[in-house]
Amino acid sequence: MNFAVGFQPRLGDAQSMDSLEKQLICPICLEMFSKPVVILPCQHNLCRKCANDIFQASNPLWQSRGSSSVPSGGRFRCPSCRHEVVLDRHGVYGLQRNLLVENIIDIYKQESSRPLHAKAEQQLMCEEHEDERINIYCLSCEAPTCSLCKVFGAHKDCQVAPLPSVYKRQKESSRRQKQALGQRFDALYGCLEERRKELVQRVSREQEQRVSHVRSLIRQYGEHLELASKLVESAIQAMEEPQMAVYLQQSKELLKKITDMSKASMSSGPEPGYDRMDHFSVNVDALADMLRTIEFQTDSPGEDELDGGAGGDGGVAGAEEDRPEGPEGDEGLH
Repeated sequence: MNFAVGFQPRLGDAQSMDSLEKQLICPICLEMFSKPVVILPCQHNLCRKCANDIFQASNPLWQSRGSSSVPSGGRFRCPSCRHEVVLDRHGVYGLQRNLLVENIIDIYKQESSRPLHAKAEQQLMCEEHEDERINIYCLSCEAPTCSLCKVFGAHKDCQVAPLPSVYKRQKESSRRQKQALGQRFDALYGCLEERRKELVQRVSREQEQRVSHVRSLIRQYGEHLELASKLVESAIQAMEEPQMAVYLQQSKELLKKITDMSKASMSSGPEPGYDRMDHFSVNVDALADMLRTIEFQTDSPGEDELDGGAGGDGGVAGAEEDRPEGPEGDEGLH
C-alpha cells in the first residue's frame, strides 16, 4: 500500500470507541442503531424499523398499524438468540424503547465528531508524494492512492473514483450481503420450525388415537364387569332360596343370563408394545451433513450488479435449492 499514517490517536481511546461501537450495532441492518431503539423481552435491542421488517416478514397477513381491522397478536424470533417474541395488537410499536441505548448513541456520536478523529483520518499520506493525502481509489489496482499518483504516477492510466464513494459503496454492499445472508438462514430456520410442528402434530394425533382406544376398552370392560358383578349377586341370592320350585325357576333364568353373557363379544385388549412410539423417529444426520456444506455461490454477481439490484439472494446458496423435493422429505421417518 502506498500510504503512511503520520498521526496515531491515543490507543486506549480508539479501542474504547471501537469496542463501544460494536455494542451499538443492530444485528439486522448491521449499522449503528437508529432511533427509536426497542428492547425485546430477551433483553436484546433492535432498531424499531428493523424489528418491524422482520415482524412483517414473519407475519405477512398482519395488517399495518392504523388499518381499520387489526388482528391481535403476532410473533417473530429474536435474530440474536432465536427467542420467540410475542407481540400484542400494537405490533412492534408496543415494544418498550431503550432510552439508555439511545442516549449512549447520542454521546458516542458527539465523541466521534471530535477533531481528534478527523485529524487522524487526514494524516493518511501518500508514500511517493509525502505532502499528498490519500483521497482517491484506483479501481484498476484496487488500492487507495493520491491525486498526483493518478496524474503523474503509477496510476495515471488507471480508472479511479473518489475514496468516500468507493468506501460507502463497498460498505453498503457488505451490509446488503450480510442482511441477505441473515434472511436466507431465517427462512431456513422457518422451514425447519414448520416441519418440526408438522411432525409433532402427527405424533400428537397418534397419541390421542391410542389413548382414546384404551379409554374405550376401559369403559367397555368396566360395563361388562359391572354386569358380571350383578349376576354374581343374583346367583348368591338364588342359592339362599328355601323353596325348591322358586329356586328351580330362578336358576333356569340365571343359567340363561350366564350363557348370554358368556357369548357376548368383547374387544381384544391392546397388543404388547401398544404404548411404544419408536416408529416416530427421524434421521437427520444426512440433512445435518448437507447443512454443514452450505457455501457461497461461485458465480456470485459482480459489484455493479449488487449496486443496481436489491441483493435479495446475496450470493448465498439458498436452503430451498438444497432441500429434497417430493416425498423424499419424509423418508427420514421410520
